[in-house]
Amino acid sequence: MVTASYGALAAIASLGIGLITGGQAMAADEAARAELAASGKLRVGVAFAPSASAFFVVKDPSGMPRGITVDLGEALAKKLGVPVEIVAAPNSGELVELTAKAAIDVAFMPVDAERKTKVEFGPAYFALESTCMVAPGSSVRSNGELNRAGTRVVGISNTTTVRKARETMPLATVTDVASVGEAIALIKAGQVDAVALSRDSLTGLVKDVPGARILDDAFQTTGIAIAVPKGRPAALAYASAFIEEAKANGLLRQVFDKAGRQNDKIAPAGARY
Repeated sequence: MVTASYGALAAIASLGIGLITGGQAMAADEAARAELAASGKLRVGVAFAPSASAFFVVKDPSGMPRGITVDLGEALAKKLGVPVEIVAAPNSGELVELTAKAAIDVAFMPVDAERKTKVEFGPAYFALESTCMVAPGSSVRSNGELNRAGTRVVGISNTTTVRKARETMPLATVTDVASVGEAIALIKAGQVDAVALSRDSLTGLVKDVPGARILDDAFQTTGIAIAVPKGRPAALAYASAFIEEAKANGLLRQVFDKAGRQNDKIAPAGARY
């Protein structure tokens, strides 16, 4: 009769469990890779603006996109073990449409109820405030003061911010343009009274409009989160785990600091909007 010690049996059992767990993890990774990078590469959507923010990216001297969402997309592709392709759009609304029709595999964008009907969101990595930058010489001190007839507010097409601006400022004339650059051109030309955008974006843009001010209050708070096309559960699970891991291991803090955003706070673990 052959006998084995309790310790030996425990070691064998532990090895078996480890092999099963490892096999399950590999299968999950393969499923995620199949959904996130079916083309053999990870297509990451980003949005351009004249000034970088927690969401927007800028072009470097060579014309390549640079910013927080580019760095996060590259890190996700590296974790998956696939090449990355950065796909640029003029605004977050266009990113939603690209994600919804699976023209891109993943994106990072502000969350709202309308977008949840089109794409699947994972956890947020940053809490966003929407507010207004008022034109030089304006006496307005709060967003509520903009809600009056004759006030001209411009936002970016199909964004959470412009939708909320229309909701909270029904008396004002709220129009939209395709890009941040166009909105800044309008306030510089004196054609609008305010630009509605996220506070982190306006902080980098206000210097381009001498005399303009960012209002202290906000008319919307939401999160910037990772998003994937609907019907891809493995992709959503993997992307969500990536964001939470990036919070825990310091990657997000490192990416924000690299972008010169040392004062921005990373969203807490599990944050969803």
